[in-house]
Amino acid sequence: MQKRDVLIIGAGIGGMQAALDVADKGFKVVLLDRSPSIGGSMVKLDKTFPTNDCSICTAAPKMVEVGRHPNIDLMTYAEIAKVEGDVGSFRVTVWKRTGYIDPQKCTGCGDCVDCCPVEVPNEFDSGLSMRKAVFLQFPQAVPSVYTIDIDNCVGCGACARQCDAQSIDFLDRSQEVEFEVSSIIVATGFQVLEPQTLKYGYGEYPNVITALQYERLLSASGPTQGEIVRPSDGKKPQKIGWIQCVGSRSPLYDRLYCSRVCCMYATKEAMITRDHHPEIDTTIFYMDLRAYGKGFEEYYNLAEDMGVTYIRSRPVEAYQKENGNIVAIYENTCTGDIEEEEFDLLVLSTAIIPSQIQNLAAILDIELDENNFVKEKDVVYAPFETSREGIYVAGCSQAPKDIPDSVAQACAAACKALIDVRKKERSEKTEQIEEKPLEGQPKVGVIICHCGKNIAGFLDVEKVTAYAKQLPNVVYSEHESFACSEDAQARIKKAVEEHGLNRLVVAACSPRTHAFLFQQTLAEVGLNKYLFEMANIRNHCSWVHSSDWERATEKAKDLVRSAVKKVQLQEPLHEMEVEVARRALVIGGGISGISTALNLARLGIFVYLVEKEGTLGGNLRNVNRLFPSDIEAKKVLQPLLKKVKEEQNVKVFTNTTLKEISGYIGNYEGVLSVKGKDKTVQFGTIVVATGFTEVEPHGLFGYGEHPHVVTELQLEKMLQSKAVPPYKSVVFIGCVGSRCEERPYCCRVGCGNAVKNAKILKEDNPKAKVFVLYRDVRTFGKKEEEYYEDVQKKGVIFLRYTEDKEPKVTIKDGRITVIMYDNFLKEEVELPADMVVLNAALEGDSTAEQLKTLLKIPLGDGRYFMEAHAKIRPLDFPTDGVYLCGAAHSPKGIADSIAQAVGAASRAAVPMMKGWVTIEPITSHVDDEVCSGCGMCIQVCPYQAIERDENGKSRVIEALCKGCGACGATCPQGAITMRGYTDAQLDTMVDTLLEVES
Repeated sequence: MQKRDVLIIGAGIGGMQAALDVADKGFKVVLLDRSPSIGGSMVKLDKTFPTNDCSICTAAPKMVEVGRHPNIDLMTYAEIAKVEGDVGSFRVTVWKRTGYIDPQKCTGCGDCVDCCPVEVPNEFDSGLSMRKAVFLQFPQAVPSVYTIDIDNCVGCGACARQCDAQSIDFLDRSQEVEFEVSSIIVATGFQVLEPQTLKYGYGEYPNVITALQYERLLSASGPTQGEIVRPSDGKKPQKIGWIQCVGSRSPLYDRLYCSRVCCMYATKEAMITRDHHPEIDTTIFYMDLRAYGKGFEEYYNLAEDMGVTYIRSRPVEAYQKENGNIVAIYENTCTGDIEEEEFDLLVLSTAIIPSQIQNLAAILDIELDENNFVKEKDVVYAPFETSREGIYVAGCSQAPKDIPDSVAQACAAACKALIDVRKKERSEKTEQIEEKPLEGQPKVGVIICHCGKNIAGFLDVEKVTAYAKQLPNVVYSEHESFACSEDAQARIKKAVEEHGLNRLVVAACSPRTHAFLFQQTLAEVGLNKYLFEMANIRNHCSWVHSSDWERATEKAKDLVRSAVKKVQLQEPLHEMEVEVARRALVIGGGISGISTALNLARLGIFVYLVEKEGTLGGNLRNVNRLFPSDIEAKKVLQPLLKKVKEEQNVKVFTNTTLKEISGYIGNYEGVLSVKGKDKTVQFGTIVVATGFTEVEPHGLFGYGEHPHVVTELQLEKMLQSKAVPPYKSVVFIGCVGSRCEERPYCCRVGCGNAVKNAKILKEDNPKAKVFVLYRDVRTFGKKEEEYYEDVQKKGVIFLRYTEDKEPKVTIKDGRITVIMYDNFLKEEVELPADMVVLNAALEGDSTAEQLKTLLKIPLGDGRYFMEAHAKIRPLDFPTDGVYLCGAAHSPKGIADSIAQAVGAASRAAVPMMKGWVTIEPITSHVDDEVCSGCGMCIQVCPYQAIERDENGKSRVIEALCKGCGACGATCPQGAITMRGYTDAQLDTMVDTLLEVES
């Protein structure tokens, strides 16, 4: 029986993130997936909202990273057969199916596919294409090994006869593999409902498809290579409709829950359609537009500006016309009218359902909820813990989630799983491949990426490749369908060896997401990773010149030529390794900061917990009950406060702010202002958990004019202290000061709090009239839609208003009246109110601007901090060693805040538990023979990374330097240059682009 630390079931984006979080800390992971490749549902998508980043381009580097990691045992095409034992010693039996192809021998040539006579529907393309009985799931698959689908194989043996590598063995057998692990994470993801039984003609009318099928149509690697065509006749549609909430948010289908992401992915699909084909009409039929996440509302507004039409409605059914067009029949819920609209193609946003988890749940002995998602220990404060100790859940196994929420919960699950194993012996640092000396003339290799049709659809990749071959010192030039795929990396390594390459240029997409992948590939064959350059021909050519093939091609040639020139002047650079102190600073003592501190402490890390107020608890201290559990907030907060007080690894500072900071990841020194006195502390990493503030809506809806016009947080305090004034009528008004020009974002929690408090007031006084005035009800989280449905049944009245016809609050003789326009009556109605409750906008904490300057971290709209990557790095900052969570990131409820907080603890613990980090060597260098000692560079350096040496000359502290180049641009003597971006390199790039001789 093999001994490992953590077993992770499911290798989608959540499972991969959890595996990397555990493995990077030095623990051994078994990552298991029943598919032949890892990647899950994310790799099937075209783009991701709200950034419109290419989904596979975002996921592929992470997949390769997982496949390469020395602490991860990757087991694909495998399932759990049996689990025995308990936390600390689970004995797991895995059934590893054979694909009848030896991964050690398979060269990935694809000859077996060409000769296979069998074709079956391709499940990766949701049945829109056919695949052979021997197949590679998708071009960037990891592991990049072909599989024989024995259930559909006719046993003709053609593939085996065609295989020159003799990698096919039909006598190979599936086998059982046994592991002992301390903890288990379930990250099995989701699937979408197949809506054959619903009234929209899916399965009967070929031009009715699911949104996931539409993703495959949009994808450059999909069945139509990104061309939007009708399945019935292959023609380009002129009018496309999307129907939301198909099979969800309805008691008819026993699925009251919201699928959480459908509004936004339908918006994304319509927007991309309009971007590619502005002549196509796009219409989205929706019940409530749930653009609740960071950047979502702005994305929705952009879609409207691009011409996407939104109709608030309840679609009833659809039928097909003789020409194959689909007619949707719907109730327009703004007018009450029954209407029809005809489309060439109808797309169904079907319910997200759990991915075949019932058998697995029985094996693991964990509970499922009424919808067959994994039942959590508590929906608010323990969403990642299952009913069985030592088994945790992440992502869509627990409930529908967007990618960043899945990633955050995966990090949280990894943290919890490691608490069970933290005292185990960790693996030692792996040996690095010895670096080859750089000798002789530059021998440059050039790789040009098709990226499916993302690049090749807009410029001539073959012509650019041929052009690169003619450039001086280029000895190898080739194009790859997907340069980031695992098999392409193998071919790059082979080319380095066979052609003696000592430099590499890759012309593909963004170096921000892909440079490290190719650098690691070079390191694996002993070539210094900084003898590398990327030309971003996707963003800079195919995107910005998408309508001009010739200009895009010529510009790509220029960028490749420039990169080849630069890389020839590149010298080997070496990273600096620094130790990391096992102490952390957590800024903010609300629920997020407390949760981060406690979980870091449980991992054996000492924490300084800093809170500017006199007590811990943040905004949660003023909350009555939590949505949607109705648990009293104090019953969650008080046990946490007790644990903090008892935890020896947490030192609390109240009435304290961060005054100064110096140092770098692993070795920070901060000056805390503690009740007016300075205290110096040292720490290795920082977590920002500063929370939110409620914006007082002065001048809006009578606020400040009457004591009974209050904000939601003020009502919470009244309920908590039982000081609610007598009432017979209460009106809640949503989106006060948010979803507007000044604050375009959604406050995310306002709808849920209004629903919760409306229920409380109605239950306390059943005879009272309670109204909730809303623009869209955004109860998107687990148990929230069901809660909203129940509140309606209790008699709370929900009335919708539109942005152009907001309610008015009048106050006369001390009496409050709310006037709103009723869409059904087509007239204004008056609602007398004893109390008006405003869902006021939220902003980041008032200390955000100061922290932005101190920590050199980016700040966005509403004083919310900007993460490193919106989808796959939601808890990291671009600045190494600094992390964020909770409402410091964006508005969010308690469940999401806690998930992010525990996840941030996991991210911050990576360098501290590893004990060391490497510092990138792209830093400034001072030529002390030229330096005059004027000190101008010291003044402009934003990182305090330059000091005077004993001779009065400038000296760079490399561990602090971030390579921004401000010093080099300022130096009047030209004494400072950048490693990796020397003056000579930049000059030759500019001269090359301008075609000027140096």
